[in-house]
Amino acid sequence: MSATDTDTDANYRVTADELRQFVERFERLEAEKKDLAEQQKEVMAEAKARGYDTKVLRKVVALRKRDKDDIAEEEAVLELYKEALGM
Repeated sequence: MSATDTDTDANYRVTADELRQFVERFERLEAEKKDLAEQQKEVMAEAKARGYDTKVLRKVVALRKRDKDDIAEEEAVLELYKEALGM
């Protein structure tokens, strides 16, 4: 084995180790994401059991993430469309 082969092997091992670390970190994050999704599901199940409409609750959560001006503009356009359709 030449010095070049040894260098290539060492680089491959470091790269493989680094790659394994990235994959393992990603897998841990996926597991955390799954746990969080399960917790969110439990919160919605609890809210539903208490009589809340979870479909509307999810919309409220989505609206809270948005800018108030964007929401107002969308609601104004929605009202205009509803009026045009006689709703």
